[in-house]
Amino acid sequence: MHNYLDFEKPISDLEGKIIELKKLASEDESIDTSDEVGRLEIRVREAMVDIYSKLNAWQKTQVARHPQRPHFVDYAKTLFQEFTPLAGDRKFSEDAAIQAGLARFRGQPIAVIGQEKGSDTKSRLKHNFGSARPEGYRKAIRILEMADRFSLPVITLVDTAGAYPGVGAEERGQAEAIARSTEMCLGVKVPIISVIIGEGGSGGAIAIATGNKVYMLEHSIYSVISPEGAASILWRDSTRAREAATNMKITAEDLKSLGIIDGIIPEPLGGAHRDPDSVIAATGDVIASALAELSPRSGEQLRRDRRQKFLAMGRNLA
Repeated sequence: MHNYLDFEKPISDLEGKIIELKKLASEDESIDTSDEVGRLEIRVREAMVDIYSKLNAWQKTQVARHPQRPHFVDYAKTLFQEFTPLAGDRKFSEDAAIQAGLARFRGQPIAVIGQEKGSDTKSRLKHNFGSARPEGYRKAIRILEMADRFSLPVITLVDTAGAYPGVGAEERGQAEAIARSTEMCLGVKVPIISVIIGEGGSGGAIAIATGNKVYMLEHSIYSVISPEGAASILWRDSTRAREAATNMKITAEDLKSLGIIDGIIPEPLGGAHRDPDSVIAATGDVIASALAELSPRSGEQLRRDRRQKFLAMGRNLA
């Protein structure tokens, strides 16, 4: 069953009619609905082209959060071979919000780090909706250290509304863990390629997205705070999230124009959830191209380029 977003009502109405006609034809073989179904399918595509060609920032936020959007586990299953997850931060506990381990990407050994939101109630609770606690970021640090030691390129897939803001997480040093993870990303002498596959929220995202190359899917978002959080702070009114999203410049197009990201990965018409296989394949091709570009560089050059890249952002946006 497809979950429609509020602005997709014209599409849902048309596809509902198609389902009814197909059901009618299956119940009575004497009724031929193929011509009408064909006309409706053309109208569905036209509606999708019209709607998705002019999405605003808030609508893109809804697409980025779509419950059927492919998550880290979907990318890992398709893109990586021999994926061996590693658990625990060796200090406190395991955090399932951040998935990390070693794998092969098109035959090349790599380290993988990503956030997993979960796809149903049980898995969402297990993965804490993708919002990591300090131990999750300390696990990421552990994987980054291992990758640096064994000269393994790092691929990170970002999809989080932000780090978990609970009391326990703050007591265990949430801000320090995020800062250390960001520092480790800046310091390693291996290529880091990051892709925002859904939401890239706050320090919870940048902690594993401080890469040599940073890409976003076409309908993903990347921001210092969620639109709802920004609206609550600025206007004491979370219902103004739509206005906040527009002013915050959180879309892939906005961030590419500002020089925050290096490229945009196109999504299928209707969003990544409409055709997960094609968007995952496109993401793999972009990662492979980035690896081919970065691999010849020395460790010191990779680290220097990465640090200069993020320092330049501060100067350019000041």
